[in-house]
Amino acid sequence: MAKNSIASTERATELADQPPKTAAAPRDLESLREFWQTTTPYEPLRPLDSWETRYERGKELRERTPRESHAIWTPAVDRAEPVATVLASNVGRDERLIPLRMGRMAQSPFAFLRGACAVMAGDLARTPISGPQVVIDGDAHINNFGLYGTPQRDVVVDINDFDEATIGPWEWDLKRLIASVNVAGRDNGLDVEERRAAVMRCVAGYSLNAQRLMSIGILETWSLFGYAELERHEAALKQMGVRIGNKFRAIVKKVLAKAQQTSSDTLLAKVARRQADGGWRFVEDPPILTSLDGDTPQKVIASLTEYAETLPSEYRIMLHRYSVADVCHRVVGVGSVGTRAYLVLLFGNGDDDPLFLQVKEAVAPAHAPYLPQLVMRVNHEGRRVIGTQRVLQSLGDPLLGYTTIDGRHYFVRQMKNLKAAMPVEFLTGEPFEFWGWVCGALLARAHARTGDIAKIAGYIGKSDAFATALAEFAEAYGDQTERDHADLVEAVRAGRIKALGEGDF
Repeated sequence: MAKNSIASTERATELADQPPKTAAAPRDLESLREFWQTTTPYEPLRPLDSWETRYERGKELRERTPRESHAIWTPAVDRAEPVATVLASNVGRDERLIPLRMGRMAQSPFAFLRGACAVMAGDLARTPISGPQVVIDGDAHINNFGLYGTPQRDVVVDINDFDEATIGPWEWDLKRLIASVNVAGRDNGLDVEERRAAVMRCVAGYSLNAQRLMSIGILETWSLFGYAELERHEAALKQMGVRIGNKFRAIVKKVLAKAQQTSSDTLLAKVARRQADGGWRFVEDPPILTSLDGDTPQKVIASLTEYAETLPSEYRIMLHRYSVADVCHRVVGVGSVGTRAYLVLLFGNGDDDPLFLQVKEAVAPAHAPYLPQLVMRVNHEGRRVIGTQRVLQSLGDPLLGYTTIDGRHYFVRQMKNLKAAMPVEFLTGEPFEFWGWVCGALLARAHARTGDIAKIAGYIGKSDAFATALAEFAEAYGDQTERDHADLVEAVRAGRIKALGEGDF
């Protein structure tokens, strides 16, 4: 393994300049897209098939792509070296922060999986697909689901990361999710049977919700919310035959309380201080929070004018009543480390009315090399991110927008508003399994908003055939992730890759 990792890093520079290998097709994904997944004009009188007809068509897809075929994971003979792929994904990032990204990815196989979306995108491109496409999150791992606040100040549970979102095969999202369940389970000490049970439960959540959603109204589907207050779902879950365990209830209650206490006010107390001149400034905390050099602050502030024009008119009016106090750079996540991510502090109605906006760089999604070109009315990666977020989330951030700085694309969103993450690293047993079920169910609902969920439900069916296949895939891909992570760790140990922790800066 050490020999392979050294070879991979020696070839990294060469491979970084080469385009990723595309999926071997005979599959014309562009022709498989539903008419509503394109920019074609709305046709009010267009005849539509019933959900029953579409469900049967989904079942017919099994003839071309048997459900059992999804169990197989064998690395392609010409699979790119994973370490080289990771290094290639560093191109264009802030070079000062790349060692931090490598350090975070080297911490564990799950951390590697989180940061190596480009690696798994290339792998998924070689796996079987049934045909239907949706707006995929692109990075739907188990840590990219969490709690956040709605404009109505409710707290909901949903997907909360959209940097890699695009249109693609629905299986790619689900396979990334179940792979993350398996690998996170390994990090948490779950054995093979426990990991299998957790993955099966996750797929069951997706399948059961797909079966439920395939026959209800389209508008109703778009009006379904996953409230963090579990009591609001008791009746629906009981009707589905789903029981929530007491341990999971207790965990969600604690996370909900944390979300309700997380606001711009609490963030202000942590990251900024009033100065002698009366103004507010960010307090540096390298490498996480750092000041900006040169004219970068002025460029970020100026970009908010373009951003404001992308907001709905009512929120543009509101934004006029906020003024910028300071700007800094703030590192977030694992896969995003090294991309430019600015934090802007604004005040409205006095010091008790802070607002934080994140201005985050948007680059081409990891799956783009393996998909037809995404045709958008506005050719802007920031617009792609916020557009896909609006269709995948049930209740989104009203301040989503996009802008451009020095030719680079950015999206803008609120920061730390009623948000909290599930403590996945501490979950085992029933709470871990049920969180996987929740993520699977939420993913199905997200896919139902933009894809043909009746066709997908028909393909999956009501047996365990598909879930069993995915459990086998997840275990095999978990093994692959451990090998890939070991390659990265060995490259770091051998000095081929520089990796730093937060305390090393």
